[in-house]
Amino acid sequence: MKVIAHRGGASLGAENTLGCIRKGILSGADAVEVDVHLSADGELVVCHDETVDRTTDGHGRIEELTLAQIRNCSVKGGDPGEKVPTLEEVVREVKGKCILLLEVKKSREGQYPGIEDKIVDLLNREGMREQVILQSFNDGVLERFHTLDADLPLEKLLICRLPFGLAIDIRLHRFSFADYPHVRSFNSFNALTTRRFIRDVHAQGKTVRVWTVDKPSRVRKGADTVVTNCPQLFLK
Repeated sequence: MKVIAHRGGASLGAENTLGCIRKGILSGADAVEVDVHLSADGELVVCHDETVDRTTDGHGRIEELTLAQIRNCSVKGGDPGEKVPTLEEVVREVKGKCILLLEVKKSREGQYPGIEDKIVDLLNREGMREQVILQSFNDGVLERFHTLDADLPLEKLLICRLPFGLAIDIRLHRFSFADYPHVRSFNSFNALTTRRFIRDVHAQGKTVRVWTVDKPSRVRKGADTVVTNCPQLFLK
């Protein structure tokens, strides 16, 4: 089973910060996972939420703030002087050390215009094309990435599996596996992942990553990868 450090390994430091990511890498995790948004001035910013309110001493929606305004915020619980990082900084931190699992956020139509193009440009510029996996709840994001580069490794985030071969994502949209020929993994919420779902995904020749699990005993049997805030526990 592969181990992925969720938000860099959130039990090890302030989530989605460079300090936390360094610790996640040092833990021996196979990959670190982070989240990306787009600022008002078109910069790729690594933060889980759409606002900076919870994780920093600032206030406001990332899409309405410039990078300079975001950088003026200090991360809560982070190393002294820790700021919200850009994706470029994260990519350079991870490069050559482990895989980067990148969750691309987009909760509504028209949000973060061009974010996929900017990410692909950055990965090509930094020579990280082979070291990054892209995941999203948003089908449009995955489809855009596939259009930009059909060889990009793409993964679909899900909440759970329903009876009769149907599944739902965070917005309760039904789908079938046939709708996702460009997706290589289905990444589902651990507590609602069934053995049948894992079996059905494997029958498609694809993998299952379960999230977010902080106790090894709770991982769904048969899952290929666990996404955890505590990579050190699983690796131990």
